[in-house]
Amino acid sequence: MSKVLNRIFALVALSLFMAISGFADTGCKNGKFVGSYTTTRTSPDVWGDGSGVSHTFVYQLNLTSDGTAYEQFTGLPDLMLSEGTSTPAIGSWQCRQDGQLVVNLISTVYLPTKDAALHGFPNVPTDLLLFLNLRTTYLFSVTDDNTLTRIQARNRRYAAVDDPTNPQGGTLGALDSSSVIYQRLVASDADLLAP
Repeated sequence: MSKVLNRIFALVALSLFMAISGFADTGCKNGKFVGSYTTTRTSPDVWGDGSGVSHTFVYQLNLTSDGTAYEQFTGLPDLMLSEGTSTPAIGSWQCRQDGQLVVNLISTVYLPTKDAALHGFPNVPTDLLLFLNLRTTYLFSVTDDNTLTRIQARNRRYAAVDDPTNPQGGTLGALDSSSVIYQRLVASDADLLAP
């Protein structure tokens, strides 16, 4: 009988140890945050002239299990020949000791130019030219399995001739401490099942 009690005691102790260890991993330490997250931004006047043309843009942040981060902004192609555009932001993420998530991303900004004819391309009325590179750092708290809250953001701007992979280079921008909520994009077949 004592062997059975010892085994039961060992199983209970092991179960308690595993449960306590699981709860000890807070924030991004448990790895459950990996996936795709979105947040939206509404522009009430995309032309900036009072015409009231409104668009809602989506930021989609993808965090993969290998430490790669990728953020796409649906507003990038809007008015690219009038105001310029940018590349998607690509980089990496890391979990800090305190359970908060750090994301570093690099992107490039292009502005329109009409100088193509001056450089031997006479039939190009407007083209895009690299203007600057950005290195963006986000700090997120992992609110729950489906929510990340961006609690800090800061850009480092690099001239077109500078190396954006140099973390000490460029010009450091102001710290943005406004909160932005990113929600997990959860796969669902609800639309397929609708009548």
